[in-house]
Amino acid sequence: MSVIPGSTAVVTGGGSGIGRATAQMLATRGAAVAVVDLDEAGARETAELIAKKGGRAVAFRADVSRAAELDRAVDGAIAALGPLEIMVNNAGILDGYFNVDETDEAVWRRVLEIDLTGVFLGCKRALREMLPRRRGRIVNMASVAGLNGTGGGAAYVAAKHGVVGLTRQMAVAYSARGVTVNAVCPGPILTGLRQHSQDILGPGTPDMSHRGIAVSDEQVRAVVPAGRRGTVEDVAAAVCFLASDEAAYITGHTLVVDGGWRAK
Repeated sequence: MSVIPGSTAVVTGGGSGIGRATAQMLATRGAAVAVVDLDEAGARETAELIAKKGGRAVAFRADVSRAAELDRAVDGAIAALGPLEIMVNNAGILDGYFNVDETDEAVWRRVLEIDLTGVFLGCKRALREMLPRRRGRIVNMASVAGLNGTGGGAAYVAAKHGVVGLTRQMAVAYSARGVTVNAVCPGPILTGLRQHSQDILGPGTPDMSHRGIAVSDEQVRAVVPAGRRGTVEDVAAAVCFLASDEAAYITGHTLVVDGGWRAK
């Protein structure tokens, strides 16, 4: 399975976790990759890992909730690598699994800014490149938390439901114009997302390290039919499929990667 031949991909949140694995896998399948992350050092490390294996990659720092920063990163990616064919809006943070009565307004706003507004801005920027050329793939990172009321707290669940809805609306609006728009919904994946989220939200945010319904391996085995956590490569493979030529007739879809959790 190959991605769009000669393609340039932008992966937000590519400095670690699912984003890093996605950037690396896209590179192994023929894409030149621009790695965008709030953590510039992480983005550069991902780009270096790709380069060491013979791939083409560049790194940019950007806060995806700020349109000007994201625009500069995409401009830089196009200048360095060529026309944008694949946009993976992966950047996101957790909300600490806090319910509405427990959620500080600042945390609510920051989670929505990154997890939903950041996806909107990434899609909007990608469409500027893709619509005139009538071709492109947009893959948005949602979550199983975007499909029902569990898997996160109030802000995260609301944001991920928004990503699913935005993906579907865009598919209706743009598929006839050559751009497919899909989402991936990971389940319990082993990453450093809790700590990254804690760092981004700041020291005033309550500790989230032991909150949630799939913190321990025992909890995961209890709720996931596959009996294990997923890997970042499991999710990256789903993204690469949706970015490939084989997925040309798939649009408006939410591809669940959760070991059967939501099938229960």
